Amino acid sequence: MAEAIERDSPPGAGAEDGSVDEHASTRERILVAAGELFARRGFDATPTSRIAEHADVPKGLIHYYFRRKQDLLAALVERLPEERVDPEGVVVHGDVSASLCGLVRHLDAGLDSSLLLSHLLWREADTHSAVREALQARFERVVDQIRRVIEVALPAGTGGDIDTAALLLARAVHHRHSVARHTDDDSELQREVGFIAQALECVPARGHGTGRAS
Repeated sequence: MAEAIERDSPPGAGAEDGSVDEHASTRERILVAAGELFARRGFDATPTSRIAEHADVPKGLIHYYFRRKQDLLAALVERLPEERVDPEGVVVHGDVSASLCGLVRHLDAGLDSSLLLSHLLWREADTHSAVREALQARFERVVDQIRRVIEVALPAGTGGDIDTAALLLARAVHHRHSVARHTDDDSELQREVGFIAQALECVPARGHGTGRAS
């Protein structure tokens, strides 16, 4: 029994030590330190000893909470904020452009709340499959969000190729967040949104398929 306690406890902790809150706090400090250092120096250039020093914990604790260095990166991926936005919270019925601009503002706000983490993950996406897969899943969720907003916002009697429109705008948002995220100039994206909205609103609805049911 004593062996189990020793094996399952952090280095330096006894049977009476290490409450749930203390474990969570230590793990959080390690993740924050790892995120800051990975973003500043890169994943491959950051040794776990440096993370331990930055988090002010023994190096053994890094490997207690995260068996491999890659597990730190996977845990950071999970901290990306959800992009879930209720369509009714952004939709202006009959105005696709205004509705999509409202959605993009919400997506931008989510990015702004985690700029350091987002910068790190886009930086590491080319070399780490876990990050690449997480960002691809995030992209697909944005496509779905845009599609649902368009479906609710479209004026009656109009249709257009909603799936393609959602994909095009999601790519523009993805570019904005990964490459152009340091600019406050929204004019280019607003033009793209306006172009997509105009293309959708000028096409009559066509039953099932690429547009809405009439």
